[in-house]
Amino acid sequence: MQVRRVEDPADFLDAATPLLLADEARHNLMLGIAGTLRDHPSRYPEYRLWLVKERSATVGAALRTPPHKLVLARPRADSALEALAAGIDDELPGVVAALPEAETFAAAWATKIGTTPRKTRAEGLFALERVQRVPPVPGRMRVADAADRPLLIDWFGAFAEEALGEDAVLEKPDRVIDHRLTADSAGIVLWEVEHTVSLAAFGNPTPNGIRIGPVYTPPQHRRHGYASALVAELSERLLAERRFCFLFTDLANPTANRIYEQIGYRRVCEAAEIAFDAG
Repeated sequence: MQVRRVEDPADFLDAATPLLLADEARHNLMLGIAGTLRDHPSRYPEYRLWLVKERSATVGAALRTPPHKLVLARPRADSALEALAAGIDDELPGVVAALPEAETFAAAWATKIGTTPRKTRAEGLFALERVQRVPPVPGRMRVADAADRPLLIDWFGAFAEEALGEDAVLEKPDRVIDHRLTADSAGIVLWEVEHTVSLAAFGNPTPNGIRIGPVYTPPQHRRHGYASALVAELSERLLAERRFCFLFTDLANPTANRIYEQIGYRRVCEAAEIAFDAG
């Protein structure tokens, strides 16, 4: 097997798409980021792309958009993950991928550089094809615009602090928000009663789907069904043009997982974020 660094996101997608579309839901993170790299180059000013080739076939793939962790595809064989661990010369803060590939790569990387892998977040990867009706609540959904930018920056930061904690490696929220407010394939919606009470963002489209997240409701507005109503209406709107909606959940938050299942999301697989601590 040969590990090859690729510079052009379009070339990366051309080579990796047959592997990734074998399980589009599982690979929605990689497909979405790579597609954004190709279609919106300014979104991620720095990136790395790797393919694992065996003869002419692509048997493994990985990408990274610093400062974020490495993203992995499910390989044709575990030996492709071992080849990636041997062939990547970046300093990696960690890896995020479905299981078991995240843990298999982390073990190979730990052996290579003498680090200690530590699971920082257990995730569920969910997919939706049809929205189930949720109980009605007061309010309405509206599309966020530039006037909402200060609120969005505050709430994206609050989400990161609460959901991701001290192990999060984050870029500036204004870059994320500005892309979501201007790109035709991304956006942010808000639920309003007398004022704004919940937020949901979407972006990183795949050939047949799109990913929702983050979803955030401030503590004082929780337990009223606002997030459920917002995600359900947003999902229905997105499914008018796409076959799937995807989202990641924190498996340590059973309430959120139950809410998404009530909307109609089904768990595709489990995933993990793994950090590489100093050995």
